[in-house]
Amino acid sequence: MIIPTVSNIFRTPDPRPETPMEKTTREVKERLDAETEKRQVKVAGLRKARLEKEAHASGDAAASKAKVPRRVKNKS
Repeated sequence: MIIPTVSNIFRTPDPRPETPMEKTTREVKERLDAETEKRQVKVAGLRKARLEKEAHASGDAAASKAKVPRRVKNKS
């Protein structure tokens, strides 16, 4: 029987090697996370551009509405 000592009671187990399935899973998760990050950056940029375009368009539309006189129907 082994006599309990500090070195054999509190020892950490040796890390087991990564299986091929675990390796594949890890790589797929890394790729998906990278693609998600790229997509989020792209969407944020496109959203910012759209909001800026809408802000300029709404300002131009308000200015153009104020400049256009109304047509008056003839009462004959």
